Amino acid sequence: MKKIVISGTYCTGKTTLALALSLASGIPATHALTMREILPMLYPGKTLRQCTPVELITLGMKRFGERIESESDLPHGFISDGCPIQEWLYGSTRLITGAYPDEKPWKMKFRQLLNPGRYRDFQKLLSGFEGMAKEYTCGHYDQFIHLPVEFDFVPDGHRPTSERFRQESEKRLLKTYDELLLEPEVIRGNHMQRLQQAVDILGITPLMSLEQCVLQAEFKRSNRFDSVRLETRNNKRP
Repeated sequence: MKKIVISGTYCTGKTTLALALSLASGIPATHALTMREILPMLYPGKTLRQCTPVELITLGMKRFGERIESESDLPHGFISDGCPIQEWLYGSTRLITGAYPDEKPWKMKFRQLLNPGRYRDFQKLLSGFEGMAKEYTCGHYDQFIHLPVEFDFVPDGHRPTSERFRQESEKRLLKTYDELLLEPEVIRGNHMQRLQQAVDILGITPLMSLEQCVLQAEFKRSNRFDSVRLETRNNKRP
């Protein structure tokens, strides 16, 4: 059994494909805790938008740790929803684009001038995180499947991100594959078409119809991930 990564940036269908492929193959799927699940553990009462850059990268590093723990429980193989280079990439892309739809370059520069120490700390954390994430990713997985940006970006009111952020992180993710000499299989299309391509790439005989796999995956995603309570902007720290 292989250690398989379903890779891509925000809103590209990673979770749905990971769940559907797991159902089709019988290989267990693994998921790191989402940022919205980790947030109340580390910074109760805060929204992600209220977090400082250092707090955001700390959340990403915590997610990295959760991912390592969940994957270590599956030594014989798994299908991973994302991988550590994405956790690092999401943090580092914020230095280029900011994170929000209303983020402007002059606003970012102004904040950096007002808080130079904060941004230096952020860059130091990112540098250390980058090394760990890349080393783990290069030595730990057997197969990468990349999902390009095809689906519409869906702002859900809680994640500190934007379409510009998503497009930039996609470009940087592709460059990172080249840097690390990774050769992901790129698959496109709707959920059914993607699952068919993934099954063909891996040489899997599906355990049930692909249509059933996709329908069950969408149901599981909706109930397990989409139903996690969103934090509200009115929350205050105790």
